[in-house]
Amino acid sequence: MPLINESYDALPYVDAPPDEASLAAAKALVEKDIQSSGVDAAQLHPALIPAASYTPKFSAAVEQEHARLQADPKSKFSAVDLKRYEDLEAPPNTSPTSDEDRPEVLAQWNAALKKAYTSSEYVSARLMELGLLEKFGKNAWLIGNSQLEDILKSIEAELADVRRQQEEMEALRRSQQESVSGEMKTLEETWKRGVGRVLETEVAAEGLKQQILDRRRAGAV
Repeated sequence: MPLINESYDALPYVDAPPDEASLAAAKALVEKDIQSSGVDAAQLHPALIPAASYTPKFSAAVEQEHARLQADPKSKFSAVDLKRYEDLEAPPNTSPTSDEDRPEVLAQWNAALKKAYTSSEYVSARLMELGLLEKFGKNAWLIGNSQLEDILKSIEAELADVRRQQEEMEALRRSQQESVSGEMKTLEETWKRGVGRVLETEVAAEGLKQQILDRRRAGAV
């Protein structure tokens, strides 16, 4: 005897579909059971509702940005200084003795040179990136599209295989249930006739018992 016996809670290809009265009665029983359990069907399960005491935690940088937005919602993000990429302001003219006479002019020239170096590096890197994009960008884009198409084809093939398995399983269930539907109907009719005969026997036994009692009463009289 196998340890696990296959059984079906429903046989859709054998059982007759329930009528409206049976469906309404089943729904009423389900609603009654839900009400008796004290669960409100309109509310979500507690596991789906986030705890009220939950407080999100952010990093110091995010907290700083939150404080900035609360102080001035119209303020702009200032993490990247865009002034270094703007046109440079020319420092004042110099003279052979300006380094000693006017050291602030020398400091302005040093600051301007640093900004110029920064802008030069930025422009050089941008030109290099644009050159690489012009040379390899088209092929990279086409390769990316090809990879996405391969992924899409594999997913579609997997979906088609799952649908095929579902259809095969459905066909197998249909054939198994239809192959035993005649036997099940015969067994059901046999069971009904057997129950009917048992009831007829019980009725006849009760009638015979009543006749015996009546004869005993008549003999006693």
